[in-house]
Amino acid sequence: MLYDSSNNILEVCSTGSFTERFFHCRLRTMLTIRILPTLQMDRSKIEIEKLALLEEKLKDRFNRLIEAEQQVVANLSKSTDLSSSFPREQDILGQSARNLRNIWEQTTPITVQGGSVRTWSYSNPTVKRVFVSMKTDGRPLDADVEIWQGPDNTPYKMKVYVEDGAMRTFSAFIDTPRSPTTIAIKNIGHMEFPLLATVRAEKEVGGAGLIAANGIKGDVIQGGALRTYPFESNVDSVAVLIKTDGRPLNARIELLQGPNTNKQVLEVYTENGLERPFTVLVQTPGGGNLVRVVNTAPLEFPMYANVAPYEISSAKLYASDGLQMGLKNGR
Repeated sequence: MLYDSSNNILEVCSTGSFTERFFHCRLRTMLTIRILPTLQMDRSKIEIEKLALLEEKLKDRFNRLIEAEQQVVANLSKSTDLSSSFPREQDILGQSARNLRNIWEQTTPITVQGGSVRTWSYSNPTVKRVFVSMKTDGRPLDADVEIWQGPDNTPYKMKVYVEDGAMRTFSAFIDTPRSPTTIAIKNIGHMEFPLLATVRAEKEVGGAGLIAANGIKGDVIQGGALRTYPFESNVDSVAVLIKTDGRPLNARIELLQGPNTNKQVLEVYTENGLERPFTVLVQTPGGGNLVRVVNTAPLEFPMYANVAPYEISSAKLYASDGLQMGLKNGR
């Protein structure tokens, strides 16, 4: 049995001659004391290098994730106006125009004579909502808008009245969760009062109604109750969203300018106010405008109303004394 300088047992050699046993034990002692620690140190260095390389790879991936996140945030800040809970018209329609009047310059409207009906059909299942616009040449606008889905199935009805269809055009978003869908517009006015209508598909699933619903805390309006929303004279248009928790929706939206002076009246019915919320853009030229939302359903059917400015005039359009300066096309 051999011992090192610290009196520790190194190896036991029990076979062969004394010389063979001595050299065998000496060789194993050298391997144990000198060579193995060197190999272990080299192995530790290799492991440290591997860990350092792995750490560099993780840091590189982390930096790439941060850059990708910053890029996404930058793109969202460019494409979305976070100062308003309602999306701007160029975000909704994919157009560069912001004013509602420019829609008619970029579309080809269809004339609907008094007492006649025009229909637009969509069988594409990707069409989740449609954008409906109507106007006249300055005469009153009186029309019915319906959604047809299958025989004798009308889940959506709306009655529209506008005192001046040129000054206050009608613009609304109608959800069509299932296909095929037919939009019917009937001019219930006299033959002397034709109207112009345009219907276009909106394929964006998270459109105006859902963005507005998530962006603003709605006011609860119980059945038979009403809410009023006054607006300043610099508000050119107002966005109104009404919905329910899945129950039928029966409501009336009125635009008043002066005591009991209805400039626009909308009566809406949907069989499911959660699946088919109603979003309308109401033009409010001039001052003293007030939007009144009435829940015409019984007490057991409350609804939620979100009302907010959509278009606001620039301060440059007003002189120092508050008088509005002349604009193109009389605005």
